[in-house]
Amino acid sequence: MKTFQGRVVTPGTVSAKALVSHGGLNTLASFQNALQFGDKEAKCGDQNNPDLYGKPMVGTALCLPQTIGSTTGGLVLYCAAAMGRQPACMLFSKPIDSLAAAGAILADVWVDSVTMPVVDSLGDEFLEYVKDGMNITVKDGGIVEVE
Repeated sequence: MKTFQGRVVTPGTVSAKALVSHGGLNTLASFQNALQFGDKEAKCGDQNNPDLYGKPMVGTALCLPQTIGSTTGGLVLYCAAAMGRQPACMLFSKPIDSLAAAGAILADVWVDSVTMPVVDSLGDEFLEYVKDGMNITVKDGGIVEVE
């Protein structure tokens, strides 16, 4: 087991299986099928992300460097959470961008039934270490355990 310390963007504790992307997450392309076409597993629809394409994102510990894409990213993330199609948590190796942070914070504040802890600034070593299917536990204070 290895422990990483990051910065809390939205609080919460959770345990989930890791789903890892080494490239940026295009939020709109990734969640489009879940939002527009009712895909309840939120299988990643971004063909330009070979790490995630076609894999279900709901309930996973989504591990990524950063988000990329259009200015709709925050709204897409909020909508996914409002529809119950969000990851269990989002873990960023780099500092989160303002759009993804806005979506996560809005979901945390406005969607009563949803908790999606978000931790950023976990470092490059985090993404080098974590692999798909590993057990991730997010604890209070931005502590992330990977086993």
